[in-house]
Order: sequence, then C-alpha cells, then structure tokens
Amino acid sequence: MPTLLVANKLYSSWSLRPWLLMRQLGIAFNEILIPLGHANTPLRIREHSPAGKVPILKDGEITVWDSLAIMEYVAERWPEAGVWPLEREARAHARSISAEMHSGFAALRSACPMNLGKRFAGRDRGDKVAQDASRVEAIWREAQSRFGRGGPFLFGAFSAADAMYAPVVTRLDTYGFEVSPESRTYMDAVLGLPAFVEWREAALRESWTIAHDEVDEPALVDFRKQTG
Repeated sequence: MPTLLVANKLYSSWSLRPWLLMRQLGIAFNEILIPLGHANTPLRIREHSPAGKVPILKDGEITVWDSLAIMEYVAERWPEAGVWPLEREARAHARSISAEMHSGFAALRSACPMNLGKRFAGRDRGDKVAQDASRVEAIWREAQSRFGRGGPFLFGAFSAADAMYAPVVTRLDTYGFEVSPESRTYMDAVLGLPAFVEWREAALRESWTIAHDEVDEPALVDFRKQTG
C-alpha cells in the first residue's frame, strides 16, 4: 500500500489535493502527518524527499512529490480509478485548468489562506483578489457548461480537477465571497464529498495553530471552539 505524507489538515491546501483525490476515488493508502512549524519539521520531511515539502507519495521504491505530479502518477498507477475525464478534449481541458490552479491565483492564496477552522465576514479584499475569484468562477462555469453533464462536478464525475480546486472552494466559503448560485451549488458538492467531510473533521480535531495562516480579523465562527 502506498504512503501519503501530508501536513496540518486545517491549513495545508497542497496536502488536501492528492489526499482528497485518492480517498474519494477509493485508492487505499497509509497516511503520515507531519505538522508544520515544529523545530524538527524540515528534517522529518527531508527524510522522505529532498524537496523538503509535502505532500509526498511513496509507492514502494518510488517517491513522488508535488500535488500535480502525484495526481499524474496516481492516474498512471491506477488507470481504472478515473483520475481524469475519459474523453480526450475534456481530459485536456481538465489538465489545463489544473495547471492554471497550480501556478496561479497568488493574490487569492496570499490574502485568504486555507483555514477550515473559521469563517469570516465577506469584505473587499482588493482588486487582484477579486480578479482571481472571478477567474475561478469563470473556469468552473466553462468546464461545467462544456463537460459537466451527468454530475455536479466540473466534468460531471469527480476528478483531479475538482481536487485541485477544492482548497479554493474552501477559501471562497471561509472568507464569505459572493458567488453565483451555480458556483455555490458546485462548492456545496465539493464540501459535501465524504472524503472532504472526513478531512475537515480531522482538521477540526487538530491542536496546532500556524500564525501566518491566521488572518488578522475577527471570525464570525470558530469551528474548533465549537468542537473542542
């Protein structure tokens, strides 16, 4: 059985992506969680990968790091799992928007770090953040209108593209962004995935806090206090 190394579930958007993909598609794996911000964190991660970052997938003698690389490996290793859409045009589109997610949206990521423990009031977070959020909604709208028949996800059935955008779904939800009804329906589908619910429940049980992933504004809801 492969092993997936991840970081704090409350904050680690990159860890969420391959974990969600593999769990939701029924690919069994062992999990090692290495909390960030501890004195021995870099050493513990480098024991598994010289890149010094999680997530990391270890499958026998093979080590794969970087979320998107892990997803591509999973697609090759378990071709029956349906990691990418079956139809070639849809698959090309899914890979393109996943790569755009991987390399883009810096303003949204910086201003709104993933934080599954809180919910904040919506407010103006600047033009660049608004542009990123608008582009995300446009990506979802196009994918669903062209390829989303037969299911609630970007390409109908859940795929790697949905896993790549799942952390942005949480951001738009956490920080109170106003979205279209269609976007809200898609977000609810992602947030309602059994695998995501499992991840979030584990996240809310964590005791660690990472200061740079906590925005300096009052929360409307602190979910960890409700479950603590």
